[in-house]
Amino acid sequence: MSDRGDTRVAPGKFRARLGLAGRLVRSAGWGLGTLARFAVLWLVDTLVLATVVAVVPGIRADGLATVAGAAVLVAAVTAVLRPLLAAVAVALSWLGVFVVGMLAQALIVWVGLSLAPGVEVDGFGAALLGAWLYALVAAVFSWLLLVDDDAALLGHVMRSATRGGRPEVDDGLDGLVVVQVDGLPWPLLQLLVNAGDLPTVSRWVRGGTHRMRPWTALLPCTTPVSQAGILHGRNDGIPAFRWYEKSSGRLLVANRPADAAEIERRLSDGRGLLADDGASIGNLFSGDAPVSLLTMSGMSRGREGLGPSRSYASFFVHPFGFARCVALAAGEIAKELYQGRRQRVRGVEPRIRRHGAYVVLRAVTNVLLRDLNLALVAEQLMLGRRVVYVDFVDYDEIAHHAGPVRAESVTAVAGLDGVLRSLERVAEQAPRRYHFVVLSDHGQSQGATFRQRWGHGLADLVGELMGKDPVAVTSSVEDWGPVNTFLLQLGQQRGLSAGLARTTLGRRGTGDAPLGPVAVEAADAASAPGSGPGSAGAVVVGSGNLGLIWFPEGAGRLELDRIAQLYPGLVSALANHPGIGWVLGTVGGEPIVVGRDGLHRLADGRIDGADPLVPFGPEAAGQLCRLAGFDTAPDLYVGSAVDPETGEVAAFEELVGCHGGLGGWQQQAVLVHPAGWPVDELAAPGAEALHRQLVVWLELLGHREGLRRGPAPARGGGATSDRDVDAARGDGRDEAADADPDGHVDEGHRHL
Repeated sequence: MSDRGDTRVAPGKFRARLGLAGRLVRSAGWGLGTLARFAVLWLVDTLVLATVVAVVPGIRADGLATVAGAAVLVAAVTAVLRPLLAAVAVALSWLGVFVVGMLAQALIVWVGLSLAPGVEVDGFGAALLGAWLYALVAAVFSWLLLVDDDAALLGHVMRSATRGGRPEVDDGLDGLVVVQVDGLPWPLLQLLVNAGDLPTVSRWVRGGTHRMRPWTALLPCTTPVSQAGILHGRNDGIPAFRWYEKSSGRLLVANRPADAAEIERRLSDGRGLLADDGASIGNLFSGDAPVSLLTMSGMSRGREGLGPSRSYASFFVHPFGFARCVALAAGEIAKELYQGRRQRVRGVEPRIRRHGAYVVLRAVTNVLLRDLNLALVAEQLMLGRRVVYVDFVDYDEIAHHAGPVRAESVTAVAGLDGVLRSLERVAEQAPRRYHFVVLSDHGQSQGATFRQRWGHGLADLVGELMGKDPVAVTSSVEDWGPVNTFLLQLGQQRGLSAGLARTTLGRRGTGDAPLGPVAVEAADAASAPGSGPGSAGAVVVGSGNLGLIWFPEGAGRLELDRIAQLYPGLVSALANHPGIGWVLGTVGGEPIVVGRDGLHRLADGRIDGADPLVPFGPEAAGQLCRLAGFDTAPDLYVGSAVDPETGEVAAFEELVGCHGGLGGWQQQAVLVHPAGWPVDELAAPGAEALHRQLVVWLELLGHREGLRRGPAPARGGGATSDRDVDAARGDGRDEAADADPDGHVDEGHRHL
């Protein structure tokens, strides 16, 4: 399988794209090439410095010729001091990168101008102001000369990764890069490719090197469910993004480090998708990768490297690099404030309030973390890693708040298409040949929230019907995951700033999410429910437009008849609410869906009255039957109604774009793969089938030779069984393979 298509770029073409901005090329390590480029560089730096002298009152020069000479000295000082400052930043760890990055420009400009004859600088304060203006103006000039603003970052990373010589790869195998565009729905990808708004993917598809197709994300269509299935081949027992377990009185949240590690421990057999020399970057789970960077499940296991800290530090202490990051982050905040206000002024519906922490979260996610993920992937490619799986959350973050098809969400997808273009170019320089697969873990559906439509949330409704205040776990926590992973990773590095980060984060730096509502909700859920009729109210969890309800009476699952005895009329009132499409419970161990005008018995398909699942498609019954079989299933599942005209749903969280339940585009995920590759496994729906297909592709590339037979390797308690390869690929499981660590058979597989 050597199909490369045009996923590679000729080296000369790559350098030509960089050559328009000589300073960036120089910093990237490819050489200036010609005297003309030196002249262009000198001219640009002179114009930038002249602007600084004209604007900053504390900096003076005798004339333009003096400024031109000073530009040469500033460039020379930059070349001398930047490596030293980068070394200091690395020694101080990642917070040191930011601190040194803020001051490096000022120090470089101050020293350079102080050495220049005919130039006067009134102290470090003037130099600091001048340095930031210098960097920002230089960034503008560089952007005008070179639209590809990832070039400098990638150049630093590639040079750092190959310092001391390019790694030799002697296995003769092609590599695989899997890029997850979190939350991208299939219909939107079709529209954007047809419109030409995604030049890289469009080139692949129109050129015949790749094909794109949808795949179905089974219920509950959330990132932890899909990533567990894709990376580990199993996702049974994950009923939502977060859920309550009666037996332990514990709320599990997939983007809380300790909980992510526990989920992975339950599912992993040591033969995950990335077990053969793979790297997991920016994910919830590791896929059993030997290299796991910014991966949530690894945060509770102690220090794991953040990746190319030296190359990234070198980029940040460059006068262009840090200013670019700050400028782009500020621009992202400004865009968010403008776009949110524009929605309000125009009366766009549906919409939610876009304010508070989300404004900053968007900037961090879409600028800093995207650059960081890009740098980490580039380093792993330059090191010749066999398979890399990375998750970019830009689109999902914005679509939750703006809407899946709004202009700002589409722009985020276009930005990630640019990331693919950048990774293509890195792959051209890598020591092995790489193929690219692009996928999403689920889609997104749009709609006004349940609270917006009816004036109360699901927890409010349940509490009113029960006559007891429930514990409401319905705030949006998914947005905080990538930022928390980054903060926790900071605290696990070595150096003075890592110690400062651990002190600032407190005990949460050892495994709890530092920011967001996760810890508060977990504490509430742990303290509220008890055993017996007089205990506190229910636990109500929102996961997109999927609701989950646990009642405190009894340790096991409460069945519909028992719920009716304890809380007469509650289930029928929920089923008859105009914002609720169906309620799922059990009677005699058999799952039953209750609707406004009828029942659907999932075990035998018998319907009494009107089928409540008709609006949700023919596959809904089978998916709900599977969901009801999980040991972790709640006493009641609740799904929002779907608008027959627009396909919109009503989230139980305050998000205008959501996923987790039924209706709209949320189950329509994306897969883009090399055109000649077989797709037999994709005849079945779900992330587990996609895992099997990816494994087939890796095996056809010659990977996973040591993972096809024999017992699973020991992983320090991470594996739950020693299944053989057929069981690991989902071709059959015995009861021992489906047992949890306590020896209980997984009822999800027994039920199926």
